[in-house]
Amino acid sequence: MRFNRTAGAGSALINVMMATAEKAGRSLVRGFGDIEKLQVAKKGPADFVSEADRRAEEIIFNELSKARPDFGFLMEERGEITGADTSNRWIVDPLDGTLNFLHGLPHFAVSIGLERDSKMFAGVIYEPVGDQMFWAERGTGAYLNGRRLRVSSRRALDESVFATGIPFLGRDGHAPFLAQLERVMAASAGVRRFGSAALDLAYVAAGRYEGFWEQGLKPWDVAAGIVIVREAGGFVSDFAGRDKALNSGEIVAANGNLHDTLRKLLRSS
Repeated sequence: MRFNRTAGAGSALINVMMATAEKAGRSLVRGFGDIEKLQVAKKGPADFVSEADRRAEEIIFNELSKARPDFGFLMEERGEITGADTSNRWIVDPLDGTLNFLHGLPHFAVSIGLERDSKMFAGVIYEPVGDQMFWAERGTGAYLNGRRLRVSSRRALDESVFATGIPFLGRDGHAPFLAQLERVMAASAGVRRFGSAALDLAYVAAGRYEGFWEQGLKPWDVAAGIVIVREAGGFVSDFAGRDKALNSGEIVAANGNLHDTLRKLLRSS
């Protein structure tokens, strides 16, 4: 690992999460360098799972089970596993940005969140190609490779860039999304779609985007990102402004100046 652990060093919990994400990330990078040999099984329309997903998830499950044997899991491939400690649950996406990965696009991440007493407590998002480790623990701030993160301070929509996810084949909501996109693109400096909700949230925390919205998501897509954005000073909610982004399938994340404005734009469309 090339980043400095000593600057903004995390707790023992965060260090376990970072080490696990890095190990899984190394496995993904090996697969990414040899995409043509991956055994790919189709799960559904435009939704794929590869040998690389399963290998990374196995690494994460084994490492976190050794470190915290009583914690439960919610994982994209394995589903829910109840632990003896019912207060703590890992929420894991071993490869967020699978379609990018399979097409040779170097924009994907490992996402590990810890839910404690039904609230997000800690999160790690690791982008292995660029060795970018985003992490946060409740009450201690958000960091990228040891550097403290803060959300953007921009206030004007026409100076702001937003990220989103586009519903694809097999997903509902195409027409509502187009209405949302029309409203946001008419008011903003730009809209981006890079194909990894976890990294979109990490980029909001880093001030690279002013905000992000998407529908049709699963808890493992957003769990780590929720706590990272909040610890960077941002706001996260569902479209109605409730603290239900983890389980509602919809999320609006932005800096404090623009969160409500973006949310109202989306609701009005």
